[in-house]
Amino acid sequence: MKFTKMHGLGNDYVYVNCFEEDLCSVDLPELARRVSDRHFGIGGDGLILILPSERADFRMRVFNNDGSEAKNCGNGLRCVSKYVYDHGLTSKQTFTVETLGGIVTPIVYPGEDGKVEQISIDMGEPRFERSAIPMTGIPEEQAVEEVIEVEDVTFTMTAVSMGNPHAVIFMDEVNEEEVRLYGPKIEFHEWFPERTNVEFIQIENRQEIHFRVWERGTGVTLACGTGACAAVVAACLSGKTDRKVTVHLAGGDLFIEWRESDNRVIMTGPATEVFSGVYLDAMPRKS
Repeated sequence: MKFTKMHGLGNDYVYVNCFEEDLCSVDLPELARRVSDRHFGIGGDGLILILPSERADFRMRVFNNDGSEAKNCGNGLRCVSKYVYDHGLTSKQTFTVETLGGIVTPIVYPGEDGKVEQISIDMGEPRFERSAIPMTGIPEEQAVEEVIEVEDVTFTMTAVSMGNPHAVIFMDEVNEEEVRLYGPKIEFHEWFPERTNVEFIQIENRQEIHFRVWERGTGVTLACGTGACAAVVAACLSGKTDRKVTVHLAGGDLFIEWRESDNRVIMTGPATEVFSGVYLDAMPRKS
């Protein structure tokens, strides 16, 4: 299997061009677990497939390193966008990508060498209803600045769906130890029947926030694009920031705008291709 290793601000995945590779008979969750292993595989936060689509220009499937399938991935979308343009799958600078969370529209910005350097993606409209997260409780109600308790510790949390679930936690100071301690406990909290991504946010000023993330099915990562979008939406909704915010992630910065004109969230940031190769291990087959 030919593959390409890419990352968005350190959020790294193994990418497979399924216009060329046929994985129809492959056990994809098991493949994701194997290739993600940083000791016995290629190494990464998961596996992303670039596929044809009947509804858009391309389709993206995202598998976390535990084998679970994600509905969306902002950093993955930027990398997919760079890949399809740089590798000649499209000559358009604006196109559409189908995800399990819906269809999104990237715009790629090539540099002087013709390779994509920055990507802006219309990530769609945020959802706040508990049924959209999904989250327990009255389906049409929202969980905005709601108190959540984990092991006798209380946090102020806002739940946002960006095509996938996010629990945004506001903190006076983000602490890596607390991210690792409380992230998995909130991910598996009884309020979230399909689990959730957890963002820990420190407000710097009205145009900047500091951000750390515990990703559902993966754990601590250096960046999360949909999480950065959810964090800005939650902070703005609570009056803590403006609608245009620079998000400082462990792997670098993203610029997020929640447009008032049409309620859509625009994410802008880089993507990097690291190397390509051939995976030679035996492919796990469907039973």
